[in-house]
Amino acid sequence: MGSPWKPFLLLSIISGLSDFARAVAARPISYAAVLRMRQDSSSPMLSSRSRPRQQHSGGLVTPDWPAFSSHPLSALSLLSSQEEHRSEETEKFGPVFIREPDDVIFSLDSDEKKVMMHCEARGNPLPTYSWYINGTKVASKTDYRYSFIDGDLIITNASETTDYGKYQCKAENDFGTVLSRDALLQFAYLGAFSTRTRGGVSVREGQGVVLMCTPPPHSPEIIYSWVFNEFPSFVAEDSRRFISQVTGNLYVSKVQPSDVGSYICLVKNTVTNAKVLSPPTPLTLKTDGVMGEYEPKIEVHFPTSVLAAKGVTVRLECFALGNPVPTITWRKINGNIPKKARLRKSQAVLEIPNIQLEDSGTYECKAENPRGGTAFKGHLQVYTLPQWVRMINDTQMDSGEKLQWECKAIGRPRPTYRWLRNGLPLTSQGRVEIVNGELTIHKVQPTDSGMYQCVAENKYGTVYSNAELKILASAPAFVTNPVRVIATLGKDVSLECKPRASPKPRISWRRGDRRIQLSKRIMLLRNNTLKIVNSSRADEGNYVCRAENQLGSAEMTAILWVKEAMRVVLSPSRVEVTVGESVVLSCKATHDTSLDVAFQWFFNQKPINFQQDGSHFEYIQTVRARQSSTVDLMIRSILLKHAGKYGCRAQTSADTVFAEAELLVRGPPGPPGVVIVEEITDITATLSWTRGLDNHSPISTYNLQARSPFSLGWQTVKTDPDSVTGDMESAVAVELNPWVEYEFRVVANNAIGTGDPSAPSRKVRTKEAVPAVAPSNVSGGNGRRHELVISWEPVSEEFQNGEGFGYIVAFRANGTRGWKEKMVTSADATMYKYRDETFPPLTPFEVKVGVYNNKGDGPFSKVVIIHSAEGEPREAPSDVKAYSISSSEIRVTWKPPNPGPGRPRGYEVSYWKESEQEESAKKQRTVKNETSIVLTGLEGNSVYLITVKGFNNIGQGPANAPVTAKTRKSPPAQPPTNLMWIQEGNNISLSWDPVKAKDNESDVIGYMVLLKQEGRGHIQVTRTINPSTMLSLPEGGTYTIDVRALSEGGEGAFTSQVRVVTSSGVRAKSNQCSVHCLLQSLTWTTLLLVLLVPSASW
Repeated sequence: MGSPWKPFLLLSIISGLSDFARAVAARPISYAAVLRMRQDSSSPMLSSRSRPRQQHSGGLVTPDWPAFSSHPLSALSLLSSQEEHRSEETEKFGPVFIREPDDVIFSLDSDEKKVMMHCEARGNPLPTYSWYINGTKVASKTDYRYSFIDGDLIITNASETTDYGKYQCKAENDFGTVLSRDALLQFAYLGAFSTRTRGGVSVREGQGVVLMCTPPPHSPEIIYSWVFNEFPSFVAEDSRRFISQVTGNLYVSKVQPSDVGSYICLVKNTVTNAKVLSPPTPLTLKTDGVMGEYEPKIEVHFPTSVLAAKGVTVRLECFALGNPVPTITWRKINGNIPKKARLRKSQAVLEIPNIQLEDSGTYECKAENPRGGTAFKGHLQVYTLPQWVRMINDTQMDSGEKLQWECKAIGRPRPTYRWLRNGLPLTSQGRVEIVNGELTIHKVQPTDSGMYQCVAENKYGTVYSNAELKILASAPAFVTNPVRVIATLGKDVSLECKPRASPKPRISWRRGDRRIQLSKRIMLLRNNTLKIVNSSRADEGNYVCRAENQLGSAEMTAILWVKEAMRVVLSPSRVEVTVGESVVLSCKATHDTSLDVAFQWFFNQKPINFQQDGSHFEYIQTVRARQSSTVDLMIRSILLKHAGKYGCRAQTSADTVFAEAELLVRGPPGPPGVVIVEEITDITATLSWTRGLDNHSPISTYNLQARSPFSLGWQTVKTDPDSVTGDMESAVAVELNPWVEYEFRVVANNAIGTGDPSAPSRKVRTKEAVPAVAPSNVSGGNGRRHELVISWEPVSEEFQNGEGFGYIVAFRANGTRGWKEKMVTSADATMYKYRDETFPPLTPFEVKVGVYNNKGDGPFSKVVIIHSAEGEPREAPSDVKAYSISSSEIRVTWKPPNPGPGRPRGYEVSYWKESEQEESAKKQRTVKNETSIVLTGLEGNSVYLITVKGFNNIGQGPANAPVTAKTRKSPPAQPPTNLMWIQEGNNISLSWDPVKAKDNESDVIGYMVLLKQEGRGHIQVTRTINPSTMLSLPEGGTYTIDVRALSEGGEGAFTSQVRVVTSSGVRAKSNQCSVHCLLQSLTWTTLLLVLLVPSASW
C-alpha cells in the first residue's frame, strides 16, 4: 500500500510547476540567465541584447481585475507575449564559476594528510576541470598524490617542497573556457630551537641589554614571549622591558638587580598553536661598578617604508635603551595621528586599526630622558587590491556587428588590464583592438564566440570579470503566423513585423499580391512596423510581411479588422453621501457586438483591490445586452477616506475607454490645526487654533480638552465664553489648577458628529498660587507614653499650587486658649509626633492641619479631638492558672487587669523548665484580648514555670508571680500487637493484644481505631476501652485501618496499616468468612495481603 502523503507531494509538485510556468510567462528570463545570477555590474556600452551576469528579479505584480483578467488582449499583443516569454530551459551556455579556490594554510602536524582545493562551475553542457600549479598543469594520471572529486583537487601527503605555490582552476565546455583566480597554498609548521647551550650575558647595573631569541624555522607568523627562570613565570612588559613581535628579542632599557636570572624565549605558531622553548640565556651583573646615566638609543623600530593593505591593523614598534628609562612619544609629520589609533605596551607600539588611505604618511617616534633624546621616522603607505567598478556581461550579437566591452577597476597602485579568450591571452591584431580595459572586435564572426575574461591586477592582487559572447546566425522565422489585429474605426493601428533572424533581415510589406504604396496615411516605421493612420473599413484585409537575409526568408500574415469605437458612460457622475451610507456607481459600455469587453475600477487613479477592501467595495458582475455591457461598483459603509474620483476602464481587443465620477462624503469635521497656548495664568489658558476640514458639513462648535499628569486621560474644560462656536478660532480655558503642567487640544463638532481631536499643544505649566485645599481625614492617637500623634491624608500634588509646599500642624490641650504650631516641610508627610512628659496619658487635644507654599498660607482643616498616648499596661493579669492536658501540652488561663490607662492589646506568656533559668524562657503571644493559650511541644513528665504579662504599642506591663504545672507522662511507645481481623461482607471484627505501659509512660485508658477510605479525606474514628471492636464499612472500596493506644499523656504509636478491599453491595455468607492476622513476620504479612487483594499494586 502506498504512503498516504504521496498524493499531496504530487499536488505540491504540480502546483510548483504551475507557479513556475506563470512566472516564466510573465518575465522573459532564460534558464541560463537564472543559473548565472551573481553580482556583476552592467556596462553602459552593451548592445540591447546584452545580458548581465546577475539578473535582479523583482516581484511579479498581477493587477486584480475581476473581469479584465479573464479576457484576452489583442492578438498582436498575444503574439508578442508568446514570442518574448518562450521558455529557454534548454539554452546552452559556457562555464560560470560558483566557487573558486581560496588561499589555504595547511598544518604539517595535522592528522589529516590531505589538502583540498575547491572549484565548482555551472554550464550546459557540464564543464570539465583541470588544475595548474605555478603555471604547470597538474598531472593526476602520472602522480598518484593528485586526485579529483568533480572540480575539487585533493593532494595526498602534501609537502612544502613540492606543493607550495599558486593554484588555478580551469573550467571548460563546448562553449568556452574560464580560469579561476589564483589561490596560494602555504604550509604551517614550527621547528625546534637549536639545542646548543647559549652563552650568558653580563652587564652593569643601569646598562641596557638585548637578549636574542633567534627563532627556529616556521611558517606563517609566530608570537613571541619570554619566560623568566622557570615556566610559567613570564616577563611582564612595561616601560623598561619590551618584547618585539618583529624580531622576537627581549629589550631591557635599564637593568636592575631583580633582572638577574635565566631567560627562555617561547614562540607560538598562530595557525597550529604549537609552542617551543629556546635554551636558557643567563643574565648576570658585573661587579666592576654601576652604569651611569646616558642618553636614549633606539634599538628596535619600524622600517623606513611600511606597506599595509587597506582595512588591516598596523602596529609600529619603537623602543629605546637608556638610563633613566626613556619615554616614547609619537607624532605624524604634517598631520594628526588618527583618533582610532591606540598606544600599547607603555607607548612602545602605535596600533592603527582598519587602516585607510588617509592614514598614509610619515610617522615619527621619539625617545627622551633627562640626558637627551633621539627620534626615528618612517613612511606608512597603504595599498588596495583591485576592485571592480565596471564589469563585462554576457552578450549576444549578429554576425558583422561591432562588439565593445569595457571593464574598469580601482586600486593602489593603479591596476593594469589584460584579456583572455577561452583561457588564452588575447592581443590586438586584425579585427581585435585592446586599449587597457577596453576590448573592441569589428564585424564579429561565429569564430569569435566563446568565454572572455578581463583581468585587472596590481602587485598586490588580481580580479577577474567573465562574460560569454555568442554570435548568432539564423534564417528569418516567425513564431506566430498568422496574426489577427483588431483596430478601432478612426484610430491609428500598427502592424508589427519582428522575425527572429541573424544577421538582421530586409523587410518588405504587401497587401494581397500588391506591394504597399507608402503615403502620409500608411507609413513604414524604422522598426519595420506598418502604421495606418485614421483607419477605416476599407483598410480591412490581409497584410504580408516578408523578411529575408543571406540564410533564407519567411513571411508573416497580419489579418486586420476595423471595428466601431466603444463609448462608456459612468453614472451618476457626481454624488454626495454621508459617512456610513452606501452608493452604487454604474458603468455602461456600448461596443461592437463581436467583441468582448473587460472592466476595471479605479479609485484616485489606482486600481481597486477587492480582496483587500472587500468590506467596503463590491464588484457586481457584468450585465451583457446586445450591443452594451454594464458593471456596477457598490461602495458600502462609506468613510471619509472614500471621498475622491472613481474611474471605470472598459477594454476590448480594439480599444480602451476611461470614464470618471466624483464622490463627496459628508462626515464629522477633521482635526483642527496646531493649538497654540498664547497666555497662561494660575487658573486660565488662552488658546488659539486653525480651522480643519468641515467635510462638507459646517462646523457648529468646538470643545476644549486638557490633560495633566493627574487626570484620567483627556477631560473637557470650561471655557470663556461658555460656548465656542464654529466661527471662532480662540478661547480661554478656565478653572484650571495652579502650578500644574497641562496639554491642550481642540475637537470640532458639526451636524454629522464629533471629529478627531487636534494634535496636543506643547506642555505648559500654570502659574503658582496660594494653596486652596486643606488636608483631609485628620486623626491620630496611639504612640509612645507622653506622645501626641497626629496624622492626615496628604494633599495631592495637583492641589499644592506651587513650590515650597508643606503643612502647618496646630494643636492645643482641650480647654486652653493658645495654639501651638509646627511646620512640616515635606509635601509627602502624613504624620507629626509631639512629645511632652508633662501631660498624662489620654489627654484630649484640639488639632487642625493647614497648608502653605512659597506664595503664602492656605486653609486649615476642621478641628478634631485627638488623645495623647495611653502608656504601657500598669497591672499584671490576675487569677493565672496552668494545668497539663497531655505529655506535651499545658493550658494557661488568666483574667485581664482592671480597666484603666494602658489597656493591653495582647498578652505574652513565658515558660521554662524548673531546672532552667528564667532568662532562657520561651515566649508565645496571644492576639487581641484572648485570655487563654495552649503551650505545645513540651517535654513529658516535666515541671514548667509560667508567667503572663500584657503589652500594647507603648510597651509591656508587669508579669504575674510564676505558676507551675507538670506535664503528664509520655504515651506508650509500644503499638498494639497481634492485630487480627475477621471480614464478613462489609463488617470487620478487629482484636489485638493489650498494650502495657512502662513505668515512665502514662497508663493506657483505651484505644483509638482509624478507618480511612483511599481516595477520600474523611477519617472514621472509633474509641474503645477494650482491645477489640467491630467496624462497618459504609460502601465498597479499599480501606486502611490502624490502631493506637490512648493514655493521659496522649496517643501512642499505631500499628502497621491494614488494607481491606470490599465490593459494593456484596455480603459474604456465613461460610464465606475470612480470618486474617497481622504478624511480625514480613513474609507472612506480604503473603496474606496478596491473598486479600490479588489485584492491588504493592
